[in-house]
Amino acid sequence: MKTLQLLFILSFLIGGLQQAFGQIDQEFLVKQLEYSHTNENWFAPVNTAMDDLSAKNANWHDDSGNHSIAQLVSHLVFWNERLLKAMQGNDVAEFDGNNDLTFSEISEEDWKNMTQKLDQILSDIEEETKKMNEEQFAGWKETLANIAAHNAYHTGQIVYIRKQNGWWRN
Repeated sequence: MKTLQLLFILSFLIGGLQQAFGQIDQEFLVKQLEYSHTNENWFAPVNTAMDDLSAKNANWHDDSGNHSIAQLVSHLVFWNERLLKAMQGNDVAEFDGNNDLTFSEISEEDWKNMTQKLDQILSDIEEETKKMNEEQFAGWKETLANIAAHNAYHTGQIVYIRKQNGWWRN
């Protein structure tokens, strides 16, 4: 039930964003990207959500079949890396449509590297967005607004898992 409510709220927010895209300016969108990455505002950013988390805890699963934190981070790396490559004008392999494959388990050795990789990708997206001219920004703003919402959504899942297990702020 909570998942259904969260999806409804997210759909409502994205719908509202889509109507307002013509009014979104570059500075506002960069702030939204930063809020979902490093700058805590109304919600915890992904860097805070991943901070001081062991690989063992990141790979923890409940019995419901939900994704682990490690799988959520893997998913965020997958989609944000594709976006960054496209923003930089690089070729991006065609997506086969199986989103389940973007949620990968992460080994103990790879956990720290994965969190650092996500941090760098998100920083690079912010920098690429700042460098855009008006015409480029107009072509990317809807995608950028959606990725900021997507990142915040999955960060909320990470925080929820941490709270559920007593791994969040005390």
